[in-house]
Amino acid sequence: MLTTLAAFVFVLGVLIFVHELGHFLAAKAVGIGVPRFSIGFGPATPLRFKRGETEYVVAWIPIGGYVKMASREEQEAMAALEGGPAAEEYPEDKLFESKPLWARIMVISAGVVMNFLFAWVTYSAVAAVYGQAEDATATIGRIDAAALPLSGEPLAEVPRFTQILRVNGDTVKSWQAITAAITDPGSDRVRFDFAGEVDPVILPIRGTKVRDRVAVANAIMPAWEPVIGGVSPGTPADQAGLQPGDRVLTVDGDTVYVWHDIAPLVEPRAGDSLWVGLLRGEQRLLVSVVPVENSLRDLDGGVRKAGQLGVTFQPPELLRVRYGPLEAVLVGAADTWGMTELVLFTLKGIVLGQISAREVGGPVFIGQMSGEVARAGFVALLLFMALLSVNLAVLNLLPIPVLDGGHLVFLAIEGIRGKPLALDTRLRLTQLGVVVIMLLLVFVFTNDILRLLR
Repeated sequence: MLTTLAAFVFVLGVLIFVHELGHFLAAKAVGIGVPRFSIGFGPATPLRFKRGETEYVVAWIPIGGYVKMASREEQEAMAALEGGPAAEEYPEDKLFESKPLWARIMVISAGVVMNFLFAWVTYSAVAAVYGQAEDATATIGRIDAAALPLSGEPLAEVPRFTQILRVNGDTVKSWQAITAAITDPGSDRVRFDFAGEVDPVILPIRGTKVRDRVAVANAIMPAWEPVIGGVSPGTPADQAGLQPGDRVLTVDGDTVYVWHDIAPLVEPRAGDSLWVGLLRGEQRLLVSVVPVENSLRDLDGGVRKAGQLGVTFQPPELLRVRYGPLEAVLVGAADTWGMTELVLFTLKGIVLGQISAREVGGPVFIGQMSGEVARAGFVALLLFMALLSVNLAVLNLLPIPVLDGGHLVFLAIEGIRGKPLALDTRLRLTQLGVVVIMLLLVFVFTNDILRLLR
């Protein structure tokens, strides 16, 4: 719980800071006064200090942040969210509305630009320092027929140890490439081509059917060797004497071919005594183990009870692809653009009703994911933050007053008309935007709560 909370605060804090820093630096660059820089909305917490003209604040409502710029026009509309009006008056030449149109557009766009830049730098840095580790497995070890959607049932006929050559015409040489090709939202079907005499399989699943695509990807499991990589202290496996390096041959008489054969044989048998056949070096062993019942979280957020032995698998040898500085920058740009396309595709699917809005997660879901990703390692957390940064950038461009996209629409109208919309009109639209954002927050919080209850 502490890891989850700390990861959530870190992830959200960094992303909000990066976004607002863009607005802040741009405002300073064009000479706009900035009375307040805040992480969070509403009244300020005791975490606050002042340097120069700007008060730096952590506020009580941790769902975003803002840079309060010197302005006489929007004080009333934003006072409640921004912790009250500015305490001091600013000269005319330091007011937001006194600046030329290009300067105001630059200031409003700077937050989104910083979020895209953060993602680009993060993806590039990870590619340069860590490279990309790929599992060279491209052979099917097991297909969970029960987990396949109705339109994915033809895959259940593909035999074990069939090698996947191509997905949607693209050659795949790693499990990551297979998963990415299956879940590609831009394809209108999924075609598998296999080695040997196995006929191709075509699944009529559009890319907008995200849940079905993910179900297919999860139902196909790689041919990982059933070799124990680690044994957790105090678990049934530890008590029974299982050791890293042991190869699991059977579970209660059922043959184990690949690692993913073990869970279906163990999970329904919590509290039962199982005979596990092992190969340790040249020696064959038969060991009695009693799985203990644990709570497992499914991919959709649900919780189920399942028997577990307390072992982890021995990961396959990974191929690490390393990049030079220029290559890493290009990889970072490609990854940022790919994530942007994915977010835009998802938004389009929600608007057109092709993707259920119930799939949208809010702060609770982000907190859960932050904790899980943090436990996977710092690199995984960085990549998760880059993805969220792209999400934040795209969502901020939505044409809703209060968001950056809404302000840019006001400025575009001003550029076309030659003069801004009437102040009363902008204030009413801004207040309407606040209501819309609040309703959206209620909706995503409801999604989060329902997801927890499932």
